[in-house]
Amino acid sequence: MTRVRSIVRGVGGYLPQKVLTNAELAKTVDTSDEWIQQRVGIKQRHIAAEGEFTSDLAVAAARKALDNAGLTPDDIDLIVVATTTPDYTFPAAATLVQMKLGIHHGLAFDIQAVCSGFVYAVATADSYIKNGLANRALVIGAETFSRLLDWTDRGTCVLFGDGAGAMILEKTELAEGEPERGVLASALRSDGRHWDKLYVDGGPSTTGTTGHVHMQGPEVFRHAVGKITDVVYSALEKSGYSVDDLDWFVPHQANRRIIDGAGAKLGLPPEKVVITVDRHANTSAASVPLALSVALADGRIKPGDLVMLEAMGGGFTWGASLIRW
Repeated sequence: MTRVRSIVRGVGGYLPQKVLTNAELAKTVDTSDEWIQQRVGIKQRHIAAEGEFTSDLAVAAARKALDNAGLTPDDIDLIVVATTTPDYTFPAAATLVQMKLGIHHGLAFDIQAVCSGFVYAVATADSYIKNGLANRALVIGAETFSRLLDWTDRGTCVLFGDGAGAMILEKTELAEGEPERGVLASALRSDGRHWDKLYVDGGPSTTGTTGHVHMQGPEVFRHAVGKITDVVYSALEKSGYSVDDLDWFVPHQANRRIIDGAGAKLGLPPEKVVITVDRHANTSAASVPLALSVALADGRIKPGDLVMLEAMGGGFTWGASLIRW
């Protein structure tokens, strides 16, 4: 008996050229490099150029993932873009990515789960593949989060940046006795009671404007570690593995203290945790695939490795996906 699995064929990341350092931010808002690094571990972030849109970042990351996989756009029949910052209210950013890649078949849509978006998108694409609705999915997390920021609010503007990451999942049938590969299990959660702890104060149906990010930082921090470990343990339980089996933990890159706290609570040695928040800041739905692309490019993640992805975002939403590389 064969088993249908969604295996990873390729990963790619893209960061805008402009780099905004803590020192540069300190010239325009009451903050300092020391203050930012002590509280969240961020040294710099990338900012999209004028006229550079979320779909442009997504396409750049997608092309790198396709090159990494040795595939062409014609090989893709499903595009799922996780984003909180689409180019337009509609159409979906995914359809613009589809157009810019020259794809005229299949289906494309967006997922909005804020920072958890990429993990939600991986689980969604995996379900489509396993249910016969797609053979090869392009899963993207892409954000121009800088355009939601109030640059006078030091509690939020220092935290976020722009970027995109992409992963290609491919349908594969594993023969009986063949080692497991691909997406093994996912665990997704949400709880709308916490919506006002991290939100944007605008939208088409309320203000007719985009709005700015607002966050109750201590409250988000208080919930984060417990919710992260909850879904990690759930994904492990579903697949029959334990924390000791993990080769790599690739968490959402929001805050170094949250990452360290989750790793410690799980009992993971620091050398198994991939961290890029110092270089990229919080890129929301793009942070997990960007971290993945870094760890793959530098050779840390290798074929056969067991990798746990995790994220938590506004809503609250949170989730984890376990993947055998």
